Amino acid sequence: MSTDAHPTGPANRWLEVTGGTRGPAYAARFRELAAQGRDLHGEARFCDALIPRGGRVLDAGCGTGRIAVELARLGHKTVGVDIDASMLGEARAAAPGLTWVLGDLATLDPQAVDGPDAFDLAVAAGNVMVYLTPGTEARAVATLASCVRPGGGLVVAGFALDGAEGGTRVEVSAYDAACAAAGLEPVDRFAGWDREPWDPAGGYGVFVHRRP
Repeated sequence: MSTDAHPTGPANRWLEVTGGTRGPAYAARFRELAAQGRDLHGEARFCDALIPRGGRVLDAGCGTGRIAVELARLGHKTVGVDIDASMLGEARAAAPGLTWVLGDLATLDPQAVDGPDAFDLAVAAGNVMVYLTPGTEARAVATLASCVRPGGGLVVAGFALDGAEGGTRVEVSAYDAACAAAGLEPVDRFAGWDREPWDPAGGYGVFVHRRP
């Protein structure tokens, strides 16, 4: 199943850097890594451990669908959303039975992804935060917060602390402030998806927040 909630406004940083054409190359690269026996599912395992089996997961900035597809294989109900149509084309080809939505996280209507309060967990992995349109990070966090259920819904984000290719550096303090403004409470933070101890001087962070 697929739904297109077309984004409006200026192109975000990802589209400016890539032109929205990297889907086939990304999919081919991950197929190559899988053929080499590389572990591609650290993010999915991380999320799987946080919620009961059969939970509802929003993969925000899903790309080619790698995380959503693996979580679905593990028994969760997943929806993927991304601003890059070329990425979603690969996701739809890989898993046509899942729901894929074209949209910008900063302007996304929760109704396009099953409505507000619908998910047990929303995950924004793969540097999603650094590739948003600059200045929309807080709105994107608020969108994710509105999509998870009150009383324990989780928002998980992982991003490079020093930015990424063509991306915007997202300060940890600014991300924490955006989460607080969205009504989220901090749960934990790590230096990677294998739960490496948090290192504020390190290059990567994984953040878990809870909607009370």
